[in-house]
Amino acid sequence: MDRMYRVLGFWTAMFTVMFYLLGLDKTALLFLGQTGFFVLLSYLKLSERMYMYIFGAYLTVFFAGFTYYTTFLMVPGAE
Repeated sequence: MDRMYRVLGFWTAMFTVMFYLLGLDKTALLFLGQTGFFVLLSYLKLSERMYMYIFGAYLTVFFAGFTYYTTFLMVPGAE
C-alpha cells in the first residue's frame, strides 16, 4: 500500500508541474503540498488499515473543502 502513495505523489507532482507551467501558482503550491504529504506518508511503513483510514480522512477533508468552495466561493461572474 505504501507504493500506492508514491504513485499518488508522482501524479500530484505531474499536476504541480503542469499547473506551474500554465501560470496557476496557487494551485501548483496546493498540489506541491499534496505531493509532499503523499511521499512522506509512503515512507512511514504503516499498516494497510492505517493507510486506508488516512486516505478516507483525506477524501473527507477534500470533499468538504471542495463542496464549500463550489457552494460559497465559486460565484458566477465574480472576478
